Amino acid sequence: MPSASGRHAAVKIACINKARTDLRVDFDRMIRALQTFLDECLAPVWHTPARLVKSRRELAGAWTLVFLDDADRAQLLGYHKLMKNGLPLAKVFVKPSLEGGEPISVVASHELAEMLVDPGDNLWCVGPKGRFYAYEVCDPVEQEQFKLDGIPMSDFLYPAYFQKQRASRPAQLDYSKRIKRPFQVLPGGYSVVRTRGRKGILLGSRAKERQFKAEDRRFHRSEYR
Repeated sequence: MPSASGRHAAVKIACINKARTDLRVDFDRMIRALQTFLDECLAPVWHTPARLVKSRRELAGAWTLVFLDDADRAQLLGYHKLMKNGLPLAKVFVKPSLEGGEPISVVASHELAEMLVDPGDNLWCVGPKGRFYAYEVCDPVEQEQFKLDGIPMSDFLYPAYFQKQRASRPAQLDYSKRIKRPFQVLPGGYSVVRTRGRKGILLGSRAKERQFKAEDRRFHRSEYR
């Protein structure tokens, strides 16, 4: 979000915990770790500064990150979208996340990263074989994690990942340095793609394929993007 000076102005994100389920992490401590994730990891790479504010309700002019007990769309851990007022909203579903073995902080950092990089959930780039790849910066590496203040965070992609032509010097492609080439999908990840106007999913492994077949994907981001 560029300011008049040409720099990116930090957006305010209201963090609201409406879940009654134990998050298995102190909420205040997690918000501090997520702020470090944004300040020290994501923003220097994607130029997406943001300020997290603990709140009990939505704030005027602010984006929203809300934690809820149950998924409002089948088999989801979280997702982000634009609200009717044009401001982004990210949801984290506590029960499905914990039941699936995902730390709440990993799901929250995943949704924060993807919401900040692609607030409208509508960016694509041209990749190999004429496919269009969605700018989902955590999906291809979604099972990779690292810790900040002892709290796990989601790995995320770097801009160079979405560039078909390699630079003269090797470029870092994801925060944890697990990705070796542009548009690679790790075994635990996937990518949303379009080929000749038809949407599809590239899966990183047969295990991931089995996981997708076992889930109800009707309302997953890959289905409504």
